[in-house]
Amino acid sequence: MTVAAANAQTTSSRTAVRHDWHRGEIEALFALPFNDLMFRAATVHRQFFDPNAVQVSTLLSIKTGACPEDCKYCSQSGHYNTELEKEKLLEVARVVEEAKAARDKGASRFCMGAAWRSPREKDMPYVLDMVRQVKALGMETCMTLGMLDENQARNLAEAGLDYYNHNLDTSPEYYGQVITTRTYNDRLNTLANVRDAGMKVCCGGIIGMGENRDDRVGLLQQLANLPHHPESVPINMLVKIEGTPLANVDDLDPLEFVRTVAVARILMPESYVRLSAGRQEMHDEAQALCFLAGANSIFYGERLLTTDNPEATHDRQLFQRLGIHPLDPRHEASDEAHEEALRAQVAEQQAEEQGEEQGLFYDAMSKRPAKHVLDRDTGRPTAGATLDS
Repeated sequence: MTVAAANAQTTSSRTAVRHDWHRGEIEALFALPFNDLMFRAATVHRQFFDPNAVQVSTLLSIKTGACPEDCKYCSQSGHYNTELEKEKLLEVARVVEEAKAARDKGASRFCMGAAWRSPREKDMPYVLDMVRQVKALGMETCMTLGMLDENQARNLAEAGLDYYNHNLDTSPEYYGQVITTRTYNDRLNTLANVRDAGMKVCCGGIIGMGENRDDRVGLLQQLANLPHHPESVPINMLVKIEGTPLANVDDLDPLEFVRTVAVARILMPESYVRLSAGRQEMHDEAQALCFLAGANSIFYGERLLTTDNPEATHDRQLFQRLGIHPLDPRHEASDEAHEEALRAQVAEQQAEEQGEEQGLFYDAMSKRPAKHVLDRDTGRPTAGATLDS
């Protein structure tokens, strides 16, 4: 970790984590000059994370196609002819093999997705076994299975599921233009069931579905004003698929996508903001801007459920070009250690400011007070470790 990165963590006051954002405030963030927005987002990012660490996940479709929902962006919907080959629920052994391969390629989290409205009771024992066996590999686990009731959420949590993904997709106002087979409140109820069961929440949306900026504001407001921010916030760029109603929607300006990432970072400073679907269509320069804006998680691998994703080798090359390294959350420091290191840094900053006010000076060539080191795996300050130790 460089001195500059460590110094960026030292602030007199940390950005407040809020759950009461007004639309006008979010609109004002979107309207900032691009450079100002990027600077603000990057500053917030550095207060909570190592800016050069990115969490890496891999996503596998464990049951493909024939979904009864009518999401207008989805190749797996049974309402549209996308020529997608339907598959039954994968065998547990096959899922474990895929998880091992993902781990060997550098993924720390394995996500499993099934094209269901909600899990069927006859499938739950197999799903729960998948969670247990992938967890036994030392990986974090995530699933997206559609809507969950309280009992299903509790069973998944008891099996060891770390994260559950259930996106809001878009704003409440635009939602009916995209989906009619389940309501916005259905989605919010599933999120509440997941949270009550003790699992972490992965929840974001899709950008570029023909919505306007007001809808992007509305989506982020919904996410930021949840009682607890999602631990992971995937920001997807629409992948246009032949046969779906959104196949011919106009392309979104890539800089508007970057703006959305930056605003998400400011509104939810402690969350991982993930670049998800759509990276295959993004130039490396756009992805680099997203990382600068505070994105610190990606999906890694050649497929995202049924759509293409950049090859793992290309991602490794991009990481190398940008000086980014994968983050391993399995070694995350405790919250107590995190807060202790931050208090030490704030006290140090205040002491320096007080010294300047009293007219005290120092020799620029002399040894400065030690700066705390950020843990390479977690991006959090490590208690007791300094750049001079």
